[in-house]
This record gives sequence, structure tokens and C-alpha cells, in this order.
Amino acid sequence: MNKTLVTGGAGFLGSHLCDRLIKDGHDVLCVDNFFTGSKRNVAHLMGNAYFELMRHDVTFPLYVEVEQIYNLACPASPIHYQHDPVQTTKTSVHGAINMLGLAKRVKARIFQASTSEVYGDPLVHPQPESYWGHVNTIGPRSCYDEGKRCAETLFFDYHRQHNLDIKVVRIFNTYGPRMHPNDGRVVSNFIVQALKGEDITIYGDGSQSRSFCYVDDLIEGFVRLMATEPGFTGPMNMGNPNEFTMLELAEKVLHTVGGHSKLVFQPLPVDDPKQRQPDIALARSKLAWEPKVQLDDGLKETVAYFKKLLGA
Repeated sequence: MNKTLVTGGAGFLGSHLCDRLIKDGHDVLCVDNFFTGSKRNVAHLMGNAYFELMRHDVTFPLYVEVEQIYNLACPASPIHYQHDPVQTTKTSVHGAINMLGLAKRVKARIFQASTSEVYGDPLVHPQPESYWGHVNTIGPRSCYDEGKRCAETLFFDYHRQHNLDIKVVRIFNTYGPRMHPNDGRVVSNFIVQALKGEDITIYGDGSQSRSFCYVDDLIEGFVRLMATEPGFTGPMNMGNPNEFTMLELAEKVLHTVGGHSKLVFQPLPVDDPKQRQPDIALARSKLAWEPKVQLDDGLKETVAYFKKLLGA
């Protein structure tokens, strides 16, 4: 039984990862400072003898004995990471340093949840792992984009300098139950607005595109990457390569929710990428992984979650 640490474990992705690890027989230590995570996301695990919850901020060192570390701690939506941009950068950078230091001390394998935001507003489409990105270093999104880029640098330097066993994944848009209802992400925004009978807000003209991966598919990819042989580090893209415009997504949400919400258009935020689509050739070849859940099916599960959460 592996003793496994999940930082950010009470968050959207982290809580689903804790579920999967418990199911697979791990002894899980879930660490979260509850800035965006919620005890509600892991309440169903609290009675499990192999699950432990600890309130802790990864910007401070952590002294525990573990064999594997999944480092997911960081606010990941623009509303949350721009609320305190200095703390966001600290979480990415100091958090990485502290978790890498822990991994070095206990000789643990460590996994970094990086992001497609390292590609910025890409000039290459779709984005392969070899693409270095097109990122604004001083914009309102930079605290997250550059924080995650620096974290990747630290991971690879620890790997080269200390022979640390690292795995780095670049996560593309992911959705599903336990998303924060006020995180400002497009899927949760559209669903919450539709359920409340409000107008659906589309930024720009709605032609910008994203690729949406259901959370269960992503967590399967995490587990497969973590199980690869030492020496294989990534970075590896994980996401759903099927691309949809914001208008197409809005129509799917309206079809799933029903109601009579209208579409309203607002100016596009600063540095908002026009396109985002993963090249997952590496994940396909190395892990035999690709998403299985179609957007229509994933939206049904996500809408059902938000209906229950909002009492709609």
C-alpha cells in the first residue's frame, strides 16, 4: 500500500484523484488550505481508515513520510488566481520548492499538475509538448501562467541536479462534478447561469475555441502517467482534442439544462487565448490513453451535480 500525498486534495481535481487512489488501495494524505478546495468534496472519504485530511498551505514546508506526491495545489481559475496574484505565484513556485524538497528527502516519486496555460495565447495549433509557448510575462494572467512555467523549470532542475523521479502533466480544460460554482470557468458559468434562468455571458464573439476533458478521463491519465518507468518525465499534454467554440458549448448547455436563457456578449478579457487544443499523440503512444467521455454525456453529469448543489 503506497502512502500517497495529494496537495490541493480537497479541490475539484484533487478530490476525484483522492477517490481514485483510495479505490486503488493507496493510503492517502490529502492536504489543502481550503482557499478554493472544500471539505464537502472529500466528506464522503472522512470515515475511511486510509484517508487523512490536513489543513496546510504548501507555501510552508511540510514534514511527512510518503512514497508518492501529487502536487495539485494552486487556484486554477482566473477569478481565484487573480484575487491574490502574489499568493498565486508563491503557491506555484514556493509550493513546488517545498514539495520537491520533501520528495528529495523521502525519495518519493512526484507528480506536477502543470497547465496548458504554459502555452499562453498559442501561435501553434494544436499545441504539442515541444512548443515553448507565447506568454505575456506582465499581464493579469501572468501570476498563474508564469508561476506554472517556473514550477516546471524547478521540477526539471531537481530531476537533473538531484536525480528526482518526476512526472509532469499539462492539463487542458477539464470539467465535471465538484467544479466550484463561482470559479469563472466557461462550463460552470454557462451551467449555473442556465440553471438560474439568467442570460448566458459569452466573451468576444463566441468563435474562440476550447477542448473539454471530463474529469474521470483526466484522472485515469494521471494514474497511468504516475505508473510509468523512472526516467520518463513528461511533460505530457492531457486533454480532449475535440474542439468546440463557445457558441457551440452554450448551445449544448442550453439543450441539456433547458429553459429560456438568452446569449449576451461581453468584451474578451485581456490575454484570453483564442484557441486551445491539445496534441495528445504522446499520451496515446506512451500511455495508450485518450478521453472516452463525450461532451454531451459529461455535461449531463455536471448539470446533475450543479442542480443538486444549487437546489435547482
